[in-house]
Amino acid sequence: MRFPPLVEPAAELSAAEIRRYSRHLLLPDVGLDGQRRLKAARVLVVGAGGLGSPVLLYLAAAGIGALGIVEFDVVDESNLQRQVIHAMDDVGRPKADSARDAIRALNPHVDVRLHMERLSADNALALVAEYDLVIDGTDNFATRYLVNDVCVLVGKPYVWGSIFRFEGQATVFWDAAPGGAGVNYRDLYPSPPPPELAPSCAEGGVFGVLCASIGATMATEAIKLVTGIGESLHGRLAVYDALDMSWRFLPLRRAPGRVPIGALADYPALCGLSSGGTGDVPVPSISAFELHDWLRRGEVFQLVDVRERTEWDIVRIPGAIHLPKALVESDDGAGRLDRDRPIVLHCKSGSRSRSALLALQARGFTNLRNLDGGILAWIRDVDPSLPNY
Repeated sequence: MRFPPLVEPAAELSAAEIRRYSRHLLLPDVGLDGQRRLKAARVLVVGAGGLGSPVLLYLAAAGIGALGIVEFDVVDESNLQRQVIHAMDDVGRPKADSARDAIRALNPHVDVRLHMERLSADNALALVAEYDLVIDGTDNFATRYLVNDVCVLVGKPYVWGSIFRFEGQATVFWDAAPGGAGVNYRDLYPSPPPPELAPSCAEGGVFGVLCASIGATMATEAIKLVTGIGESLHGRLAVYDALDMSWRFLPLRRAPGRVPIGALADYPALCGLSSGGTGDVPVPSISAFELHDWLRRGEVFQLVDVRERTEWDIVRIPGAIHLPKALVESDDGAGRLDRDRPIVLHCKSGSRSRSALLALQARGFTNLRNLDGGILAWIRDVDPSLPNY
C-alpha cells in the first residue's frame, strides 16, 4: 500500500548536508524534497537493543532530523553479539548514553533526545505525541500492546519487528491509515500468549545478524513512510527465515469483531504478569543460598535442570540432573522423578522452571521448589567462578 508523505519538508539543506546525503539526492524517488522530509522527521525508537541498534544507526545515517530513544537498561557484555550500536568500552553504561554517543559520532546533524525511563501507561501518550512515528524494538508483549494502543489513540504509525532464534517478523501498523483500512497489533495478536510461552532472546537465544536483517527492514519502512516512496508493509506481515534465507509475506486484515481501543490498560496484567514481572500464581521457591546449604548438609533431594542441552553444556550446578522442560512436562519425564523426595527445579532465570513446576503440580507432585533467579542467581550468589551467559 502506498501512502502520501508523512512529514512536510524542512528548510533547505546546508552545503555540508548536501555532500553527506548526495547518494540519496541522486535517487529520483528521494531527491532534495525527500531528504528535506527526512530532516524534518521526528522518530521515536523504543529500545536500543538488538533491533534498535541497526534502526538507530541507519536512521541517523539517512538524516532523520530528531531521534528519540526510550531506554533504561545498561550495556551488558552479552549484548555485544548483536547490539552493534554499543562497544566493549560501553559495558556498564546506560544504553541510551551509549547509543547517543554512537549516533553523534556517525552524524552530528541528528538531534538525539533521550528518554531514560521505562515506557508506561503514565508517560506513553505525552511521549509519543512529540513524534511523527514510533518504531518498537522491544522483546516483550506488554510493551508492544502499550505502544500499539498509544499509537492507535494518537493516530501515529507504528513500525514493528520481532526476532527469535533464526526467524524474524516485521510490518507497519497504522490504525488511522489513509483509506480507512488501517490495521493494528491487536489484529495480529488479539490477545497475548501465556508468559511461559513467550520466551525472550535471553532465554531462547538469537542469531546475531538476524537483528540487522529485521532492523534494516524496519528502518526502510520508516524512511518510506516519512518520504512517501514505495509500497508500505502495512497490510502485510514479512516473515524471514535466516537458515533458509527465505522471505514470506502474509496478508494482514482487520480482525473480525475487533474492539475499539478507547483508553490505555494495565499491560503487565493483560499479559499475565505481576508487578515483579513473573506469573501471578505463587509457587514454592528456594534461594541460591538455601540450595547451597542443602547441598553442603547433604540433604536428600532431586535437583532438576530444565534448560536446553546447549545451556547445560555451557554451565551446570553440581549434582543436578538434566531433564529439559518439555520432557519434565511429559508423562515420560514426570515418571523419572521420585514423588517421595523433595524436588528443586531450575532454569536460567526461574521462569521456565516455574512453568515446569506448575505442570508437575497439576500431575499431583507436592514437594516442589523453584530456584529463585535460576542458575544466574547461583552464579551470582554462590559460585562466581562459573561462566555467566
